[in-house]
Amino acid sequence: MVASSPPPGDVEVDADADAPSPWLVVVGVVAVIVGVVFRFTARSALWLDEALSVNIASLPLGELTDALRHDGHPPLYYVLLHGWMEVFGSSDVAVRALAGLWAVLLIPLVWYTARELAGPTAAWCATILAALSPFAVRYGTETRMYSMMAVLALVGFLCGRAAMIRPTPLRLVGVAVSTGLLLWTHYWSMWFAGVAGLLLLATFVRRRRARRTHEAGAPLKVLGAIVVGGLTFLPWLPHLWYQSQHTGTPWARPMRPAEIVSVMVIDFGGGVTGEAAVLGWGLVFLAVAGLVARSAGPFRLDLDLRARRSARVPAALVGGTLALACVAGYASGATFASRYAAVIHPLVVVLAGIGLAQFRPRWLTAVALVGIVGLSAVGLVRNVTTERTDAARNAEAIEAVAQPGDLVAYCPDQLGPSGSRALDVELEQVTYPAFDPPERVDWVDYQERIDATDPEQFGAELSDRAAGRNLFLVYSTSYDTHRSICPALFNVLARARAPQVLAEATEAFEPSGVALFPVAAG
Repeated sequence: MVASSPPPGDVEVDADADAPSPWLVVVGVVAVIVGVVFRFTARSALWLDEALSVNIASLPLGELTDALRHDGHPPLYYVLLHGWMEVFGSSDVAVRALAGLWAVLLIPLVWYTARELAGPTAAWCATILAALSPFAVRYGTETRMYSMMAVLALVGFLCGRAAMIRPTPLRLVGVAVSTGLLLWTHYWSMWFAGVAGLLLLATFVRRRRARRTHEAGAPLKVLGAIVVGGLTFLPWLPHLWYQSQHTGTPWARPMRPAEIVSVMVIDFGGGVTGEAAVLGWGLVFLAVAGLVARSAGPFRLDLDLRARRSARVPAALVGGTLALACVAGYASGATFASRYAAVIHPLVVVLAGIGLAQFRPRWLTAVALVGIVGLSAVGLVRNVTTERTDAARNAEAIEAVAQPGDLVAYCPDQLGPSGSRALDVELEQVTYPAFDPPERVDWVDYQERIDATDPEQFGAELSDRAAGRNLFLVYSTSYDTHRSICPALFNVLARARAPQVLAEATEAFEPSGVALFPVAAG
């Protein structure tokens, strides 16, 4: 899935690219080992998105389509996770391991891609960046489809590049299959495939105008393979249309393009820390260097704004995908989460590895790697030590005082999937606004249903349901859709029963607290 790749003779490599420094190989191997370990190391309980993934994938396969119409994603990852859990179970470690395997597979693919584009030295530099990437590790330890999407995007790029050099049937099949799998995995793949198609069309036009008719067939064949892959997605289009009209991303506001870039870059570095910002922008600097800079001897880089030939297509895919997604998302009112950028992250890492390989003398590369490793370590350790959700802590607080049959309410309902998964006792559990079970969130017309629900009325009915029982309220004020609603519900319940706060919200990614409204004595 790539526009114009040069024939083998045009691939640019450094003069000493065939002889990477031995220390660089050693560091690369160690980085891979460390990176693999961290991809299977996460102690936090599953947060909302992860618990939703497990709960949806636990359904019979025949019920997945309807469940996803109320969720907002294509089905491929959930089908795979369903089969995975049939074999390995549904523990936190088991369900996260599927993403971990995809994340491990990404490392050799990054090495191979960078080697094809710029030689072995760039390959080892990119490998170190990929292995220790806090972004890649985070989504390698999350029960979601993002590491899978990253792998499929890079496989699609490699298949497309190979097909542009020699469009054999097998290579074209690879393009079609990777395109189809991508589209069935995540909707941001549409922007990636769309940009690839535009680049291919531009390449065809350019070659025809240059009268290179003998080379004009390859981009059309690759474009045709992308179209064939896209056709496999047609059966899902009615569901996509329904989701776009009724689900969307009601949990956050749309972002401006500058906000999207800033959030994405910082998350590429590992999240909301100073070290993450430095690492993220450092990665961008190296990627730009990989595109326009070339070593000109010790301590010198020559800039060529025409860009390195072998880096043009990866850079165009990164920039084009991001630009198209920004425009489409802002126009449709959809928000942005940096995890969506997993589709372009591997190519950013490859470009950064090429940039790092331009440093001369080689001890400059070593110095840069020391800084990168240090900054990455902060993100890797943070991924292990930081709780993603307060769900487990809340569950412990509830279980310490709950009696069988007590009532637990979640406000908002987005706390239900992780909270109910963490609870280990038999309790009745309901969610605001519709008294639904807590295992899933119904995103259909979400904001409209929230607006139509009166916290006063809901609280009165909740109190009636809890007659003769303890009532627990798991609540949060960090959700834009519920900032005033959950406190209002708390106050309604407090008028009938004296509340006892069992746990307050922390700084977890998914913060929440829990209060007990005990049954009246007597």
